[in-house]
Amino acid sequence: MSRAINLTVTQAEVAAMCTRHKVAISAIEALPAGGTRVVLNNADDTAVIAKAFRTSIITGTVARTAFMSRRA
Repeated sequence: MSRAINLTVTQAEVAAMCTRHKVAISAIEALPAGGTRVVLNNADDTAVIAKAFRTSIITGTVARTAFMSRRA
C-alpha cells in the first residue's frame, strides 16, 4: 500500500482525523479540483486513515499543482 491517499475532504478534516488517531503526517496538499492529498509516514498509518475516511477516498488519477521551490 502506498503512503499517499487522496480524499474528498479538507486539509483541516484530515489533520483532525490524524490527530485523533495519533497518526503523523509527512506531507499534505490541497488538490486543485477539491480535496486533499496526504502522505503519511508508513503504510500502517495510511490504512488507519483510509479506514476512517473509507467513503471519502478518491480513486484513480488526480490533478496536482506543480511543486514550487522557495529560494532565499
